[in-house]
Amino acid sequence: MLTDTLPSSLESLIRRIKHSLSAYSYQIVKQINYCSKWLTPGLSIKRWLVVNIAGILLTSWGIGIFLNLTPVYNRMILIFARLTAITHIIPSYILGMMAISIGLWLTFWGQTRAISSIAQVLKPEGERELVDILLSHRRLNRGPKIVAIGGGTGLSSLLRGLKQYSNNLTAIVTVADDGGSSGRLREEFGVLPPGDIRNCITALAKEESLLTQLFQYRFSAGDGLKGHSFGNLFLTAMSEITGNLEKAIAASAKVLAVQGEVLPATLNDVRLWAELDQGQRIEGESKIATTKGKIDKIGCIPANATALPATIKAIESADCIILGPGSLYTSIIPNLLVPEIRDAIAKAQVPCIYVCNIMTQPGETDGYSVSDHIKAIDKACGQKLFDTVLVNQTAPSTKSIIKYAQEDSHPVILDWEKIALIGRQVILADLLDEDMQTHCIRHHSQRLAIKLLDFLHESRESLINYSIQSFLLRSLARKVA
Repeated sequence: MLTDTLPSSLESLIRRIKHSLSAYSYQIVKQINYCSKWLTPGLSIKRWLVVNIAGILLTSWGIGIFLNLTPVYNRMILIFARLTAITHIIPSYILGMMAISIGLWLTFWGQTRAISSIAQVLKPEGERELVDILLSHRRLNRGPKIVAIGGGTGLSSLLRGLKQYSNNLTAIVTVADDGGSSGRLREEFGVLPPGDIRNCITALAKEESLLTQLFQYRFSAGDGLKGHSFGNLFLTAMSEITGNLEKAIAASAKVLAVQGEVLPATLNDVRLWAELDQGQRIEGESKIATTKGKIDKIGCIPANATALPATIKAIESADCIILGPGSLYTSIIPNLLVPEIRDAIAKAQVPCIYVCNIMTQPGETDGYSVSDHIKAIDKACGQKLFDTVLVNQTAPSTKSIIKYAQEDSHPVILDWEKIALIGRQVILADLLDEDMQTHCIRHHSQRLAIKLLDFLHESRESLINYSIQSFLLRSLARKVA
């Protein structure tokens, strides 16, 4: 029995050895092929590598001479016999310092020119130096993990500011839009609306990029094309090719070199509905935004839409969660109607802050104060998701107020007492970005991002102080006991 087992075990061992040698040989060949590519003519790198090696050898020789290391000194004399006379004439400490100086200069020159040759290929014309790009990339990669939830122009404005401080951004975007270009594509092709997602993708892409301008380009003529943006059409086509919107977004993000990640709240075909205070029921995001009347209740069909696993993972690993800015009932709340997203935010042990709108929105938040915005989110979610609200403290110009009043839009009133009654902390800041030509009002991307990062920093410090105090109190209690 043993004699039968031994040959089979030996054969198995031989097969494993052959397999290991084969894998090892493959890795060696792969490495040789990779290294040989650097010897391809025309790369302008080999010459500087040779100079670099020569500098290192010369520096080593100089150190040997300077320190009177006999074996090194004798070996170099044998190699460079003609230098024997020079070494006898010139003192070793002088010759050594000369060799070290020349060697270091050759090493530095060779390395800088080799790096410069690589940088000319990697660095697009007109951009910063490669070392500055690497330092910036390192700093952004160490930035906080931030999840921003919303849609529309408000969320894209926020992302445009945050991307200056972190690459670890995740935008969770509503897919309930059924108006304009997105609505037409949704109806004709059966795809999820790409408009808000397109805005977030371009906001996280590099500014002044031709591809960004292309994604935002909107056709002004043509049968079937008029009113569509190129980005919407591109995302629709990518959805058809890749199979769903999530994969289409990932492919588009690579094209635009997006910093961070943009995710739809759900891949379900979600449609909003709202009940007004007079009992009227309205279906469709575009109709909710234009119907006059106070919204009493809002929901979606299906009621239990499924969240993407990636959105839940992002929320669970976030350092901070931001709600808004954006349309209250058609951009922010639709994301929170997805049960898994709502529950993940409620369970998160990280700071969560709501950025309140500067102006009311006709048909949605007529006459709303800051507390009304908070109450609407609490009512839609059935629970409290955040403790802090960020409010703009700067008043718009008179001309802007008049312009917006003509459209039934007014500044959101800050009602301190009511906010205190519902247990929220208020942070005031100068967040107004007003175009003096068009009198269009937005949140200032940069100031908004800085204020939110300050809030995160202060929250972390408070948590650390609280942990230290709790530890000291527990230690004191144990000693007393």
